[in-house]
Amino acid sequence: MRLLLVAHNYPPAHTAGVEQHTAQVARELARAGHAVEVFCAEKDIARPDGELREREHEGVRVHELVNNLTYASFEQTFDFAPAERAFERVLERARPEVVHFQHLMYLSAGCLELAAGVAPVVFTLHDYWLQCPRFGQRLHPDGSNCERIDFARCGECMANFKFRQSALERSAGRWIAQVRGATGVDLSQLAKSAARGLRLTKSAAAPDPTRGAQLAELLARRDSRLRESVLRSVQRIIAPSRFLYERVLEWGLPPARVELMRMGAESDRFAAHPRARPAGAGDGPLRVVFLGTFAPHKAPHLVVEAWRRLPAALRSTAQLELYGSGAHYPDYVRALHSAAAEAGASVGAVLSRDGVAATLSSADLLVVPSVWWENAPLVLIEAIEARTPVLVSDLGGMAEFVRERPCGEAFAPGDAGELARALERLLSDRAGLGRYYQGGPPPPTMPANVARMAQIYTEVIGERPRAR
Repeated sequence: MRLLLVAHNYPPAHTAGVEQHTAQVARELARAGHAVEVFCAEKDIARPDGELREREHEGVRVHELVNNLTYASFEQTFDFAPAERAFERVLERARPEVVHFQHLMYLSAGCLELAAGVAPVVFTLHDYWLQCPRFGQRLHPDGSNCERIDFARCGECMANFKFRQSALERSAGRWIAQVRGATGVDLSQLAKSAARGLRLTKSAAAPDPTRGAQLAELLARRDSRLRESVLRSVQRIIAPSRFLYERVLEWGLPPARVELMRMGAESDRFAAHPRARPAGAGDGPLRVVFLGTFAPHKAPHLVVEAWRRLPAALRSTAQLELYGSGAHYPDYVRALHSAAAEAGASVGAVLSRDGVAATLSSADLLVVPSVWWENAPLVLIEAIEARTPVLVSDLGGMAEFVRERPCGEAFAPGDAGELARALERLLSDRAGLGRYYQGGPPPPTMPANVARMAQIYTEVIGERPRAR
């Protein structure tokens, strides 16, 4: 089949879970003989806004739209004509038989309708962006979870959310793009460094003037627009966790169109890095790891604080390693580095895909301390593939994994004290760590996951005459 995958961002510049999952799916589909292309967005102030270019990543053709967030209004965050025009060009070139969306952020609801005009549409939901424009996290600024969608509360939540570039940033971006076009010199990284420096001495950019009831009305309109677009255009919705499945049914999507399907790990990559010993075995120090974005909602600071509270004698028998990117949260990352140094933990950069497999396969415990309703974190799926015990926040899709299989434990989200007690209990019992994975269902694999996707593609192609 000719397949077009759509995501907000894509590797190699972006390495978070959705982007990595999309790339893995594209690669596996191509291996199975399908013709796969990708459409995505990219913020790059050294390139003209709206530019559409083609590149290749791991043998897959990628159509990349430059979206520098120069929105004229909040409505353009979900109804963005430049993204629709670029997508229409890609549809004409790729002529897909199925379009599979992974995310719509930085694109447009209209992309769903354009896709449905030429092919069946499938949509895998990775978070709550259709319901929540604040990065799809359903997380209030004070760190509490959004239990119920209330547009008045949403208006307050979004009042200080910076959804677009300021006038100064737009002007600087145009100048940087002109310099690069004329000389080939890319000043974007220098500009980003300068902006980070300014944030140390200046307050945050002034929030958008839209406030209160006006913003609540806009958010209600956004919600209705996206729901109607999904209902009108998408034949099959995939939910990778039961928690998210239940949330989208609450939102009004029909159960007949929603399928619960677990995501898979790259079994071949992990087969190249087999676990040499069970977790907890051996005489060396136990390795406890965090792998993910260095961001407040991912909460690596919580692991560091819990580590600091452990008895010194116990810490001497183990080591805490944190790996990730903090490009969007420089102040937070500086504080994390300082706290980690005081607690005796190490902080490293983003790992390669092989580095992730090798690290998990030799780790004794993975901690996933997120404070938002994670859906199905890729790193957790990969830990199950590597047979690495996990300690996760008792939230959302994370908690489902430890209930479904003997792979680890859960702790009260955001509670450094309880996390410290759980760490102390697990690290004091090496044999207990080794007992995980002695039974239970096998972990999901990417080949099996993609085989089911291919079946879904065939099903929606067959359903399309009746659907229209």
